[in-house]
Amino acid sequence: MIVLHMGVYAGLPFLWSEAPTGSFDATGPTTGKKTRQRKLGRYPFDPGLSFLAESLIHASAGFRLDPYEESGTRASFWAPSTGGGPIPSSELIAESPDQDEEPTLKPWLVEIYPLSGEETVELLCECMGKRILARGLVIGSDVAFWSEALRFAGSLVARRKLVPGLVLEEDEARAVWEPVFFGKDVEHLSALARRMPPAARAFTDVTAREAPSAPAYSVLEKFISESVDSIVRLSTQPSRGVSERLSRSSAVFSSVHDAWLNALRTPDGVVQASKPEIERLFGEIGRWRLKLEMLSNAPLRLCLRLEEPENSPGRGAKKKADQPWYVRYLLQPRNDPSLLIPLESIWPGGKAKNPGVEGLGANALEYALASLGQAAAICPRIEQSLNTAKPSGYELDNAGAHEFLTQKAAALDQSGFGVLLPSWWTRTGTKAKISARAKVKSSELSGGGGLSLETLVRFDWVLALGGEELSFRELEALARLKAPLVQIRGQWVEVNTADIQAAVKFWKNKEPEETRLLDIVHMHIGAKEAPHGFGFDGVQVEGRLQDFLERIDGRRSFEELPAPEGFSGTLRPYQVRGYSWLSFLREWGLGACLADDMGLGKTIQTLALVRRDWAANGKGPVLLVCPTSVAQNWRKETERFTPGLPVYIHHGTTRKKEEDFKKLAARSAIVISTYALLQRDIRFLREIDWAGIVLDEAQNIKNPETKQARAVRSLQAGYRIALTGTPVENNVGDLWSIMEFLNPGLLGRQADFKKRFFVPIQTRRDPDAATRLKTITGPFILRRLKTDRTIISDLPEKNEMKVYCPLTKEQVSLYSAVLEEVETALNEAEGIQRKGLVLATLSKLKQVCNHPAQLLGDRSSIPGRSGKLERLTEMLEEIVEVGERSLIFSQFAEMGEILRQYLEETFGMEALFLHGGVSKKRRDRMVERFQEHANPPSFFILSLKAGGVGLNLTNANHVFHFDRWWNPAVEDQATDRAFRIGQTRNVQVHKFICAGTLEDKIDEMIERKKHIAEEVVSSGEGWLTELSNDELKQLFALKKDITGV
Repeated sequence: MIVLHMGVYAGLPFLWSEAPTGSFDATGPTTGKKTRQRKLGRYPFDPGLSFLAESLIHASAGFRLDPYEESGTRASFWAPSTGGGPIPSSELIAESPDQDEEPTLKPWLVEIYPLSGEETVELLCECMGKRILARGLVIGSDVAFWSEALRFAGSLVARRKLVPGLVLEEDEARAVWEPVFFGKDVEHLSALARRMPPAARAFTDVTAREAPSAPAYSVLEKFISESVDSIVRLSTQPSRGVSERLSRSSAVFSSVHDAWLNALRTPDGVVQASKPEIERLFGEIGRWRLKLEMLSNAPLRLCLRLEEPENSPGRGAKKKADQPWYVRYLLQPRNDPSLLIPLESIWPGGKAKNPGVEGLGANALEYALASLGQAAAICPRIEQSLNTAKPSGYELDNAGAHEFLTQKAAALDQSGFGVLLPSWWTRTGTKAKISARAKVKSSELSGGGGLSLETLVRFDWVLALGGEELSFRELEALARLKAPLVQIRGQWVEVNTADIQAAVKFWKNKEPEETRLLDIVHMHIGAKEAPHGFGFDGVQVEGRLQDFLERIDGRRSFEELPAPEGFSGTLRPYQVRGYSWLSFLREWGLGACLADDMGLGKTIQTLALVRRDWAANGKGPVLLVCPTSVAQNWRKETERFTPGLPVYIHHGTTRKKEEDFKKLAARSAIVISTYALLQRDIRFLREIDWAGIVLDEAQNIKNPETKQARAVRSLQAGYRIALTGTPVENNVGDLWSIMEFLNPGLLGRQADFKKRFFVPIQTRRDPDAATRLKTITGPFILRRLKTDRTIISDLPEKNEMKVYCPLTKEQVSLYSAVLEEVETALNEAEGIQRKGLVLATLSKLKQVCNHPAQLLGDRSSIPGRSGKLERLTEMLEEIVEVGERSLIFSQFAEMGEILRQYLEETFGMEALFLHGGVSKKRRDRMVERFQEHANPPSFFILSLKAGGVGLNLTNANHVFHFDRWWNPAVEDQATDRAFRIGQTRNVQVHKFICAGTLEDKIDEMIERKKHIAEEVVSSGEGWLTELSNDELKQLFALKKDITGV
């Protein structure tokens, strides 16, 4: 376990790290540099650069550092400290000391690795949006902060909020790119500075006697300036050979200005010129930037407001082209953006006075004139207006107003000026646009009668404006107008002569068309573009087709279906709605993504659909693809809810193939297989005409280029369903692959999707693109949360579920070895010796089911060796995603420690662990942190005996029983740590069972013979020792057909 940190020292970024003591050699710093310094204590959690470099290599992280001695240095880290030493940055490193005394800042010696600009960008891009860089490499809060700062720097470069500059150093001058902060960027910078973690600027030279005092704002501003310079250089850097020639060259420049411009492109930025030339250039650049810096720091901002012609005519009339528009100058105090003061109010002797003028200050007029002078470089009409005695704005004709809206406004806004435009104008033009609408001719559509999405539908294109159909006469009138902006039917419209001519031509030549009903659906939700580049205005339908489309987009509710014949179970009201929704989309061959929160019953809703289809026509099979960790869970759930439904698990080394598989699949209602096998067996899986395909944990195909994603898309099926507990609508990058599986072509080609949606949403946070994407995909995604008001009343207060997990090959081998060991001894043992042997064997087999490392006790590797742990990880990922918390119980303290280490390294988050060796004081502190802290840990691991009673842990709403005690009373007591007075949410209880093992069989015995439960309550697991040898062997035996190994 290592936590990566990044700080700023002497104005430059650097990397350092923390690790738990005992995990590294603490003999001292290894840089070997000798410096005259105060004697400082080594920071006890600093593992040194060599350890950090080795950890990065061992974890196969995307970032590397040079571990050689000359690459590192030392610094003083001013950490909050008590008499017991420094307080670590995270409980992942060490438990914080008791706060009996007030911490003070004290210097500690640490090794740091200075980062170049390129290394800084590379590291922070690698860490962006992550909790861990690799397993066991946790990203510290300071690294996360600097990643956010780098993103801000990148946005400044993308928006061209930067200028070239010159920095004078001791013996050279460097050409630099520097950011310019205006308006909201200043606010963003200030807000970001307030969030800076103290550790990000807690460093000084080793000789310093005082803690660092640089304000967060200035430290951040310096970092962003350096980052902007690095980003620009990296994006414009030529090849290495050319770059070196650019750096070495000096004699070829005819002036210092050319040398400066060249240096803006070189890696080091050094300007090759004489000292007098450099000083002269520095002065010229300073004067050039003086007005810019003055305006960026001014307390006022110039705003320009475009005002429509007065006496706007009403509906149905045309606006005359010669009526003037007006751009009015306004001043906006930065400390009161709601106040807008016309410029005519501040001129001496001005007639129109404004109450806010008095608060502007004596320099308001000077600021206004300087701002207008700068804005004039962008908009020449402003310069003309300055020729008047008291400029307050200027008039524009219709063409000028259009130019202001389409060109000048954006340029002025990018330069930091305020721009106020009419409400009918958007970033893409007027709200009211001439657009095309598909008017369907035939409305004879019914849900039966052989109709499908392949049914041909006749329609005609009509043109509309602002939702209202245009006549051909009105279109011709628009074509005759010469003005780019006209008002028709009371709405301003941007008129492009070429577009209008194209519309007229289109109207004259258009004829009714035929297309598939599927295409009409795509048109209706905006997934298809209108012809000839027109904006799309939806589909105009009536009758049953209108009813169908309104059910698709959610404006009309669909019929709620009764539970299907042969379904064993009760569907809650929200599950009925989900099952009915799946059935509706399935009926029309449309793919559906059921993304309900964990515990809401995605499995039962899907099985209800399959059971209904089977009862109606006996058609099958349905292919259900899932992670290996949940295959047995699906088997158990089908047995529970759809008894009698023929199910085949296609898994393991004994699975059927080729013709044998086809015959078995043809007799099955459901074929359960795994993602791991999908690509291996795709050749004969592809030859079956599946009734449907269901993907559980569908995020497994989020990368469309993987073999399993390509394989699943190649399968043929009547319908497709994706199940996931993660909010797919929040992960734009994952959405294309899932939707391409469900409804091929809905989101277009992947390259088009990236251009239309991914880049605008991910990089620019474009709300219009996000809305369009939601409109297109929304009809096919159903996500309900446990907190939804329509859901919470349907849920039981405590929802218990069994989670069946597979064994890995290693677990099967160990399980078999334990059985071989006990078989002979069991025949020979008697009395108390036999009882002890049985209990010891029970314990060993349960340890094997938990994790091989628990049985072996060898502190070996943890990942990839336990089916239970794999399933726990998948479930916790969903829980963490939605910000919920979990209690995890095990009866073994050793397993609890394995869980703690694994979860912390995997999630980069602290996992509390309460066991019998924890003192009451520490126990109380853990409970207080979990219950009361503003940002409590997500995981609380408890040994069953230590944490089963006397604790109030209602901050968790998930309870995991990682291994079973087979004593319902004890398990219920443990569950009641979360399910008790004070709990305001529904509690989900997950009981883990390894399929095909003694865990599975004991659970079946208890379920089959409820009276046994009473014996268990009184005697623990002792009742198992009373079974005969044959019964025990049968109980212990491994069902390999179920484990699939």
